Amino acid sequence: MDNFKKTLSDASTFVSRAVQFTEERLGKAERTELDPHFVALEQKTDSCKGYTEKIKANCEAVLVPNPAARAESLFFDNVPVDKIGIKNERLTNSEYLGTDMVEAGNEFGVGTPYGSALIRVGQTQSRLGEVEKEYIRNGNEGMIAPLQRFLDGEMKNISRERKVLENKRLDLDACKNKVRKARHLATQPQSENELRICQAEFDRQAEITKLLMEGLAQTQTNHLRHLKDFVQAQVKYYDEAHCVMQELHRELSGLTPPSTSPLPAHNTTLMRGQALLDYDAKGPDELSLMAHEVLNVYDREPRDEDFLLAERGQKTGSVPRAYIKIIS
Repeated sequence: MDNFKKTLSDASTFVSRAVQFTEERLGKAERTELDPHFVALEQKTDSCKGYTEKIKANCEAVLVPNPAARAESLFFDNVPVDKIGIKNERLTNSEYLGTDMVEAGNEFGVGTPYGSALIRVGQTQSRLGEVEKEYIRNGNEGMIAPLQRFLDGEMKNISRERKVLENKRLDLDACKNKVRKARHLATQPQSENELRICQAEFDRQAEITKLLMEGLAQTQTNHLRHLKDFVQAQVKYYDEAHCVMQELHRELSGLTPPSTSPLPAHNTTLMRGQALLDYDAKGPDELSLMAHEVLNVYDREPRDEDFLLAERGQKTGSVPRAYIKIIS
């Protein structure tokens, strides 16, 4: 019986609030206005919530740019491993690239310059992937997770109390309308008593909500710490990535492909020359020419007045100087 009475009371309250809300929307009922300070606090609260959500979402996009990968990471972060029985072992893009490069290098030949370089670059890409994973973990723990806890905790609590306050306001305004209508009826004392109770509950709820919203200013200290942690994670990531790439750059700089032509070892000047006429080589140390073809040419040391050294692909040989027009 008590449960039935409570259900009837809740239903009556819900209907009363709905009627009051509808009449306010239609301009047929007055509403209690909150003081300017409270309204300003509400605006600041909404602004804090909106920008916090944007910053959190954008930080997630910076850490994991791929939307599908971001959704996958979010799923594994929110569901315990023992619930689903699998782990998030998704590779980063750098790790995928590194794996393919190492496989290609082994296929092309470890002993070839290109094959060995592919393997070394692939190994470095895999290292970058590990560095990136640590960066994602640090960025999430330092910035994203704390902001999410703030939104799920303090901000959700404030939203809940604001909703309670709005219901208390609707109850208060409904009582005010009831008092005005009962002004000349015998039920006026009872209505006025209900009004005093509603006013007290509204004032108490307004004070609770105001204190919670004013407390948001103190959370900026925590958010500043989270921001510093995020920046520190970025500094560490870019510093480690720079060191890894500098090491790779030094190693690759030391890889010199074997020469495919017997070019002079020193005192040579590379030029581009165009053959003026066809020329048939007179011996194994000369190179045949085709009219109008363009090829690399060099001056011999000591300088030969009659011949230049020419290069076409992997072939090198002497050509008559008179048959070549230097074009660059």
